[in-house]
Amino acid sequence: MKIANFIAWVILLIGGLVWLLIGIASWNLVGAIFGPMGVVARIIYTLVGLSAIWLLISPLVFGGRISLWNSKRSKE
Repeated sequence: MKIANFIAWVILLIGGLVWLLIGIASWNLVGAIFGPMGVVARIIYTLVGLSAIWLLISPLVFGGRISLWNSKRSKE
């Protein structure tokens, strides 16, 4: 799961930076690279949204923890 969490964090970070550019400079990096709302742009936005959902639900599914590097759980 730590690989999935790491990938989700990276995708979400990139998505956040894209939204920062949209908010500050009114410039859509994804739209500039892949065209405005083309198929690839929709896939990228979908991956960002799915990453956010994954990071929201993964602590509920996996015992309240989001693990990136330390995969050992304490026995309680």
